[in-house]
Amino acid sequence: MSLPSNSLPPDPRPTLQAPDDDPHLWLEEIDGERALAWVEAQNADTLAAYADGRYAADRDGLKAALDRPDKIPGVTRRGGLLYNLWQDAGHPRGLWRRTTEAGYRTPEPEWDVLLDLDALARDEGEDWVWSGAASLPPDHTRALIQLSRGGGDATLVREFDLTTRRFVADGFTLPEAKSIPVWLDPDTLLLASPLGGPEHATPSGYARTVRLWRRGTDPLDAPVIFSAGPTSMVAYGYPDREAKPERLVFAERTGFFDGHVHLGDRTGPKTRLDIPTDADAHWHRGFLAIRTRTPWEVGGTTHPADSVLGIGLDAFLAGDRGFQVLFTPGPRRALQGFFWTGGHLVLSILDDLKAVFPVFTPSASGWAESRVAGLPELGVVSVWSMDGEEEESNGDLMVAANDPVTPSTLLTTRPDLAAPSLLKQAPALFEADGMVVTRHEAVSSDGERIPYVQAGPAGETGEAPVHLSGYGGFQVTNLAGYSAVLGRLWLAKGGTRVVANIRGGGEFGTRWHEAGRREGKALTHDDFAAVAADLVRRGVTRPGRIAAEGGSNGGLLIANMLTRYPERFGALFCTVPLIDMRRYTKLLAGASWIAEYGDPDDPADWAFLQRISAYHGAEAGKPYPPILIATTRRDDRVHPGHARKMAAKLQALGYPARFYEPEAGGHSHGKTSAETAAFAALGAAFLRRAIGWEPEVAGT
Repeated sequence: MSLPSNSLPPDPRPTLQAPDDDPHLWLEEIDGERALAWVEAQNADTLAAYADGRYAADRDGLKAALDRPDKIPGVTRRGGLLYNLWQDAGHPRGLWRRTTEAGYRTPEPEWDVLLDLDALARDEGEDWVWSGAASLPPDHTRALIQLSRGGGDATLVREFDLTTRRFVADGFTLPEAKSIPVWLDPDTLLLASPLGGPEHATPSGYARTVRLWRRGTDPLDAPVIFSAGPTSMVAYGYPDREAKPERLVFAERTGFFDGHVHLGDRTGPKTRLDIPTDADAHWHRGFLAIRTRTPWEVGGTTHPADSVLGIGLDAFLAGDRGFQVLFTPGPRRALQGFFWTGGHLVLSILDDLKAVFPVFTPSASGWAESRVAGLPELGVVSVWSMDGEEEESNGDLMVAANDPVTPSTLLTTRPDLAAPSLLKQAPALFEADGMVVTRHEAVSSDGERIPYVQAGPAGETGEAPVHLSGYGGFQVTNLAGYSAVLGRLWLAKGGTRVVANIRGGGEFGTRWHEAGRREGKALTHDDFAAVAADLVRRGVTRPGRIAAEGGSNGGLLIANMLTRYPERFGALFCTVPLIDMRRYTKLLAGASWIAEYGDPDDPADWAFLQRISAYHGAEAGKPYPPILIATTRRDDRVHPGHARKMAAKLQALGYPARFYEPEAGGHSHGKTSAETAAFAALGAAFLRRAIGWEPEVAGT
């Protein structure tokens, strides 16, 4: 992908020396006439190059797999019934429906359809995408339904009557925005919304205020009862439904990892919870659990980062700090999260990437410890409460387990059971006979050992077509699970799949994340490159046969593989990416990520940010591997301008970079199975051709 010798002198802008001289700013006009003409021309060229018969077969086969009628319907229990959003070939947008628990346990449950999204979109002439529903306990006869146009984060809100199965005339409705409406009672909502003027919005475009919105009144006239600071990320509120008298909770996120929690009532906050700004606190039935993110010295004791502490809520509010230590991390034993259900506190722990789930049941006599028993430890294992409302929970748990070659099993259990029971088994979506899953470790630039999981044919040939992916940000754990997309488009064709557990993620807790945050972000990219090198060292493959893919923060990763480690890859697929680190805080939700990356307007931060701003670091005449940069026009989280501008600059430098941007999809690869399949099949076709691997047989 080096610069042709007969090309015109390339335009290098923007550069590290002149980072604000950007000739491609016009591509940030999402629906600008000139920008859209450029996008359509790019789409046409990319589709003409890669949308051949094999692409079409992959796309159609993947869509059929994603639409299989025997896939597991995910459910949430509310008021004794199990709710599900179901998408298939006949209902690509989805049916919102419910059934009984007994019915769900049968092979073919009888579903009560509440809302047909496809019919609604057709009748209203809108590109509606389901964004969730919140029903009002305990009766659950009314719900606030959120719909987005094209799959973006901003949603329209409508009140829905679950008895009549109709939207409520003159009910609670909100225009499109990044709003968080929460029921207080049948006639009152707590409304966090950026609607109503700049004083109600944070720099990231989220709500800055919480209003008390009463039925029949204009939401913009509703009284503000809580406000966040002008530079905060978001504010929201919700009721503590177990408290008597009524207690409201107001939360202000001052940054991605910090904030304040206040207790109050319908007149506003009264008491701020006395915990560190980066701690998480959740209480249930009179008991409080706190997770520390950094060391906390309190009551004469210093609790390390990622500890979980328990105490009675009333005692804590009265000043008691005599915590019961429920969990202390180890070097590779890390907390992933915790939740309450039916009087039990369930912790999710990765012990050297093996899943375990301790359970604590508090009472006046102490915190009794047990664990969710009978679960697999390897692969991806998830445990969550069956109930959507914590105050309605009775301790019933849902469990899902899978690995790269084994489809999901859905189980149900309780903290006091010796073994779970089977609810559903997902079908196999690709042929996995003979495939093996192994774990390995690479050594990064500073000596840290970086785990990765490899799936595919046994043995090393030195020529394996490898699909390598990673994320490395926001303390998000990135485990290797079952994927219809990569199973059909890569593994079933004879390829090898690798998932890297690089720093910046949460695999080994806060210390793993902190090592890859801000000044350490470049280390996450070093980690990923080290995994690529280790695959070559082990004799699995060679650099030209490694195809790497990442999205969002992972798109930043892939862009940096292009500019920092081009010699280690044969092809790159960069999706819904963050790339321009000079302007990211000025684009859509970018300001909310300063805690992760740093502030480019601060010279001290720009000193390290410029090292990972691939948009500025790209230069002419380098041996860059082929790259496809893809986004969606309705991504209102990571601005599509990042992807557009990077592709435009690379082309201006003389590289044949490819670009693709479908109109809908939001911050994902599509809102329907058809869109997801088309996006993924195009990316796989590009990667396979770029590394010289074009198997004829589609995944079965």
